[in-house]
Amino acid sequence: MSVFGWKEKSMILYHGSNVEVKEPRILEPSHALDFGPGFYTTLNREQAVDFAGKVVLRKGGAPVVNEYEIDETIAFDLCDVLKFDRPNEIWLDFVCSCRDGINVAEGRDLVFGPVANDDVYRTLALYREGEITKEETLARLKIKQLYNQLVFATTKALAFIRFRKSEVVA
Repeated sequence: MSVFGWKEKSMILYHGSNVEVKEPRILEPSHALDFGPGFYTTLNREQAVDFAGKVVLRKGGAPVVNEYEIDETIAFDLCDVLKFDRPNEIWLDFVCSCRDGINVAEGRDLVFGPVANDDVYRTLALYREGEITKEETLARLKIKQLYNQLVFATTKALAFIRFRKSEVVA
């Protein structure tokens, strides 16, 4: 059984972009992200397609979904992994800190957990502006469909990811 309880030890991951990314790198983002600097992937292809479309709107080009594979039993055994099972108080504080530009993930190789998509981000913005309480924020997040993300935060972690293919999506 895998670290995350899946039967497979090989995990398929997706990354939405406007280019093919055969050799993932950690780039300094132009804005603060959920889990700090890193190479962002997801288990959900639909989420990667959606993100690729958003990248194209900002940067031009064509929407591309890159597909990768990782042997999670090896990678997660050799890397320092921070895993959030659900949006809870610790996840909320972590994401808000990262979005404020504080890299609280520093020193972690991999970070896995729910993604704060556009809908979730609106709730986070209300919380960060003091319009709603932490408890109300978490209650609102419980009813939302949250996708996941696996962030490769170090070059050590990137050594475990293998490019499979890319596809231009409509």
